[in-house]
Amino acid sequence: MIYPRVEINLSLIRENTRYIVDLCGRSGIEVMGITKGVCAMPSVVRAMVDGGVKKLGDSRIKNIKNMKCSGLNMPIYLIRIPMPSEAEEVVRWAEGSFNSEPEVIRLLSEKARAMDKIHKVILMVDVGDLREGVMPEDVIQIVGRILEMPGVEFEGLGTNVGCYGGVLPSYENTKILVDLAGDIEKRYGIKVKTISGGNTATLKLVEEGRIAPGVTQLRVGEGILLGTDATNCRNVPGTSQATMLLKTEIIEVKVKPSKPIGELGRDAFGNIPVFEDRGPMKRAIAALGKQDCRIEGLIPVDDNIEILGASSDHLLLNVTQAKRDIKVGSIVEFRMTYGAMLSLMTSPYVDKVPV
Repeated sequence: MIYPRVEINLSLIRENTRYIVDLCGRSGIEVMGITKGVCAMPSVVRAMVDGGVKKLGDSRIKNIKNMKCSGLNMPIYLIRIPMPSEAEEVVRWAEGSFNSEPEVIRLLSEKARAMDKIHKVILMVDVGDLREGVMPEDVIQIVGRILEMPGVEFEGLGTNVGCYGGVLPSYENTKILVDLAGDIEKRYGIKVKTISGGNTATLKLVEEGRIAPGVTQLRVGEGILLGTDATNCRNVPGTSQATMLLKTEIIEVKVKPSKPIGELGRDAFGNIPVFEDRGPMKRAIAALGKQDCRIEGLIPVDDNIEILGASSDHLLLNVTQAKRDIKVGSIVEFRMTYGAMLSLMTSPYVDKVPV
């Protein structure tokens, strides 16, 4: 076997998808399956589709192109606002995109006209998280501009919370979108087809019946792929968290002091490390590092193993109290947070194995 490796349980991802699709469906909400966390790995995407998602979203046009070229025949949206330089590729490969800049939407309009296509636009609204989106007071005017552009179809409104500012979803910030959609319909005499009310973090509102009536879509990646909700610091009820397992191989085991010997400077990443003298400990090194993974997002399956830190290529572990004897060649397993999954799935040095 090749290590390090992430083993991915496709059956559990399919079941997580089915549960979340059913949960949201009972409130009249569709689920857009977000594939960026696994770099649109084909077998994982298929598990999500088999679980019931009817639309997919990804933040990278390369992933969308790969999904389309693999024969996946369903609507796929670019969920990161497009770069002007990729407007042609966005129109070529994605049915729609999430946008906040009228100038970029104008470029999409031009490219769509040249290709004789209609590209769908969801206008992002900033309801407080301060990542992407126009301010609510500017929405009506910008929608009017979009409606005048040929080649693009104004599909609806979207918002995002939790990913940057840590703002929690609420009835109040989802209702902003619903109210704006109503204003748009009155002003322009059109139907706002999609109100994309958030991501995995917004599932909690659905579970509790507190999401503003009128939200028609959620964009869910983490809740499907890991069964977790980082923003609300919880596991998503009804889902499995055993979907992915990182396996690493031990390349050194030694009893060493717990505190480095000598004058301390900065580490390889420019940080000044701080160490506590805890006496000698049995230390192991796994062949994995910061080049591969967001180390702070790893959770040892053996809770008696402690992560001490990492350099670019070495993961240092305290295995003094490990439940089994850790030797050179032993395999040590970890669960992961969304951030760790994202980095592991992006690293070309980590094997990805569907099981």
